[in-house]
Amino acid sequence: MVYISKVYTKFGDDGRTMLANGETTDKDSARVIAYGAVDELNAIVGGVRLEIAREPARADHASFCDHLDAILERIQQELFDLGAELAHPGAAAGESKLKIEDQMILRLETELDALNDRLLPLRSFVLPGGGPIAVAAHLARTVCRRAEREAVSLRRLEPVRGEAIRYLNRLSDFFFVLARAAAAEFHRPEVLWDSRRQR
Repeated sequence: MVYISKVYTKFGDDGRTMLANGETTDKDSARVIAYGAVDELNAIVGGVRLEIAREPARADHASFCDHLDAILERIQQELFDLGAELAHPGAAAGESKLKIEDQMILRLETELDALNDRLLPLRSFVLPGGGPIAVAAHLARTVCRRAEREAVSLRRLEPVRGEAIRYLNRLSDFFFVLARAAAAEFHRPEVLWDSRRQR
């Protein structure tokens, strides 16, 4: 159990912050940027869950919404673990207890495939749209892609476990499929890119 009795410490007032192993670094360092992007993603996932909760309570959608919310709640927990892993310079050497495991990636793939099996094949690129849940999921997808890019940038400077980057890569795919599945579930038309349209 973690107890936090005081939110501010004034320690970071000079632009420095403390990492998970006690080392200090600049707040714009590659490591802080990487786990900060994961933190931002976690907040966005909370927004996706809020959009799911806002959907009118209808029995025919209850199972879908409850299932998605349970998955997203777990993903938020896993993202916190991932942030803790990226915040620890020794994580790649096994010094962090909190980390992304292969089983998390495999479970995400199974859930992604199950959602995708409900969908019609794509006829074009999908533009963000298709209802509030779909738009929120697309936003999560784009922030997830950025978090992945930041983790890759960090890996150029310091070791980062491959599981962390694979998880983010798969998670962005999950949010793409979630956006499509939400649009289909609530009978909202997907917005497709029209390559032939006069602009």
